[in-house]
Amino acid sequence: MFWMTAFVDLTPEEFDRGVEFWQGVTGYALSPVRGEHDEFATLVPPDGDAHLRVQRLGDGPSRVHIDLHVTDPVAATDEAVALGATVVTRHPTYAVLMSPGGFEFCFERQPLSRPAPPADWGGGLRSVVDQVCLDVPEPAYETEFGFWRTLTGWEEHEIHAHPEFRRLIGPADRPLHLLVQRLEEQTGPVRAHFDLAASDQQTEVERHRALGASVAWFGDGWVVMTPPAGPAYCITGRSPGMRVLDAPAGR
Repeated sequence: MFWMTAFVDLTPEEFDRGVEFWQGVTGYALSPVRGEHDEFATLVPPDGDAHLRVQRLGDGPSRVHIDLHVTDPVAATDEAVALGATVVTRHPTYAVLMSPGGFEFCFERQPLSRPAPPADWGGGLRSVVDQVCLDVPEPAYETEFGFWRTLTGWEEHEIHAHPEFRRLIGPADRPLHLLVQRLEEQTGPVRAHFDLAASDQQTEVERHRALGASVAWFGDGWVVMTPPAGPAYCITGRSPGMRVLDAPAGR
């Protein structure tokens, strides 16, 4: 796997407001829409390759999903199935699958390799979406974590202050890492949310409030935010560019 792209999947009613919000969060431009129903677009950074996209859903609640970029989607799909994934759609150039816990992801082979730098908002404030957190009900946690660890081949790191989290860290030239959270819930599918790193967490929170988001609650090193459209996300205490191994307690 040589790249990961994360999608914000939005209902038709939320799409325009959600896209506007995430453009404000990231500072990225919006590509022309594409797809059979003009349902896809890319958030395009000023420099580097894109790692965030948006999708207009036909139905269902807003959510997050990921695309894994691989050299051979057919071989990658076979490997994922052997690890416990289920195929939803299979094509020679891409595939849509469900993880063992029911999280949707895709394989594709678009070549991307140059991460975008964090956005610079002035006054020393910099931020970037650099992590996808998988939220896993407790009974499915070990199976789901093992699936993603083997599928990505990424290095596992525990967060000792918070044993409910484990991180999968890819090579330094990847734009996104994976955090896998064990929920107290006993049932339900795996889902995901975005985490941002910011050089000044409180200033970044206020910037997001000005864009229309609200604070849902404060965690230990992270702030859960409710956007004006789409799924919740977190602003963490990690500074952009910080090695995640050196991050403070929390996420």
